[in-house]
Amino acid sequence: MKFTVIGHCSFDVHHRSDGTEERKPGGIFFAIAALASFAGDEDSVWPVFGVGTKDLELVKEQFSRYPAIDASGIFQLEGESNEVHFFPQDGTTIIECSKNIAPPIPFANIQPYLTTNGILLNMISGLDITLETLDEIRLAIRERNIPLHLDLHNLTLGVNSDASRFRRAVSDWRRWCFMVDSVQMNEEEAAGLTMEHYDEEMLAKQMLPLMVKGMCITRGGKGATLFRQDHKQILRNDVAGDQRSFSNVNGCGDVFGAAFLYFSCRKKKLTEALVLAHNAAHEFAVEGEKAFSAFKKLGEAV
Repeated sequence: MKFTVIGHCSFDVHHRSDGTEERKPGGIFFAIAALASFAGDEDSVWPVFGVGTKDLELVKEQFSRYPAIDASGIFQLEGESNEVHFFPQDGTTIIECSKNIAPPIPFANIQPYLTTNGILLNMISGLDITLETLDEIRLAIRERNIPLHLDLHNLTLGVNSDASRFRRAVSDWRRWCFMVDSVQMNEEEAAGLTMEHYDEEMLAKQMLPLMVKGMCITRGGKGATLFRQDHKQILRNDVAGDQRSFSNVNGCGDVFGAAFLYFSCRKKKLTEALVLAHNAAHEFAVEGEKAFSAFKKLGEAV
């Protein structure tokens, strides 16, 4: 099977209280690495995004570790790569800023990678593609019934003049979700998505009639929920979490989205994909990138 991953490339820059910082690949890298780790010998993963000139070779080197990744969809951007800066505040709060946000990925770059079995659209910056490009993608794939999983992620964030992010409602969220097969968001994103501030059950009632087959809410250590529709009835499936605190939760949602797409394509059952995606995200929260080696066995077991 072939899987296409669309979203802005991003580097996480963690600023420490002593004035030092650490810059490393983040966001969509975790989703792509997870998909490539699940992949069997006949599977391929196609990332589609732009990378700043100075980071292009680094990104290709990162992906060269995974035989399933075909990096031909990665293109060079003029200027810098996206960066997300994390600043500690009062010991617990993290202030997040986005810098060097790239232009939306053009449909011309995406089109060659739509002969695929599944698409993960991960809104890393929230400006990764335009609605018009999403419409073009759906027109290109709908007759072949190619599933598209949308992680709303930073679509629910605006950008202040100082590059800090703030939660805001998405007035055209229905257009983003229309004819998308599955949608993913965390609890905070779900609460802030709509102008009406729908609760999760009402949001599911509004979203599922848009042709969405599954709406996933991720809850970190509290588990995850899938809302789906069967004969016009809204059904809810919950997966219990693990209340232990994890040293690192960055990237867990990206891993969840990759796993949900992979296993929903493989098993054709969203309820099973939910459990496997939650398990993968939990493993990543505990083990970090070391978890990817275990994902190979999980993929082979399907």
